Amino acid sequence: MGVIHTFLRGLEKQVLRGLGKGHGTKSIAAEIGTITRLLGPGEVRLCVDIGGNVGNYTAALLQAFPAARVVTFEPSATNIAKLTDRFGSDARVTLVPAAVSDTAGSARLWADTPGSGLGSLTKRDLSFRNLSFDASEEVRTIRFEDYWRDALASAPIDILKLDIEGHELDALRGAGDAIAQTRAVQFEFGGTNIDTRTYFKDFWDFFAARGFALHRITPFGPLALSRYSEREESFTTTNYIAIASGAGR
Repeated sequence: MGVIHTFLRGLEKQVLRGLGKGHGTKSIAAEIGTITRLLGPGEVRLCVDIGGNVGNYTAALLQAFPAARVVTFEPSATNIAKLTDRFGSDARVTLVPAAVSDTAGSARLWADTPGSGLGSLTKRDLSFRNLSFDASEEVRTIRFEDYWRDALASAPIDILKLDIEGHELDALRGAGDAIAQTRAVQFEFGGTNIDTRTYFKDFWDFFAARGFALHRITPFGPLALSRYSEREESFTTTNYIAIASGAGR
């Protein structure tokens, strides 16, 4: 590759990152700060963390909204033990040992190592990163709408976070009527969506049909997306926030 191409590749990476594409790792503080900014003033009572992993997002929610209740879903047995150690004595947190999907039943959770943040209900091909998805375990799957109706009494949800490695759209489809009672949805989009063959347009269509406005989290604050474009199909880890009509500033 010539000097000019090397320079342009580096410039491209920085420009895309400035626009939020690839700005999706280690950005929990920015995610919650952006949600707070978009929602504006008002009490946050109920948060849902789907894909809790070891609890960093749950902890950040509790710090930002000390009076809120947080329901955290996590299927990995390794991580459930860590979450129990971390939040077992906190009455504000409810831990649900299950994967959230569009069907109730069971599935295999695949990962490079037990408890990995890359764990997915799809056996990913990460051979180009020298990673093998050989660790697996049987996990329970649930539809969020069922849990929301039965365990949460169909309560309004202030913040719904989704980070489940390529299966965010399945969880959204399984949320049913709960979405209409949700103010903000924060979700991740990236390389895992290559493995699950889902596209940003799927998310755009889902939220547009339900009256949500989409925003991309960038290093410089939220970037409102006024329309869909093929340029949005960027498979580097990127975080988005969907705000229900009338829920924000």
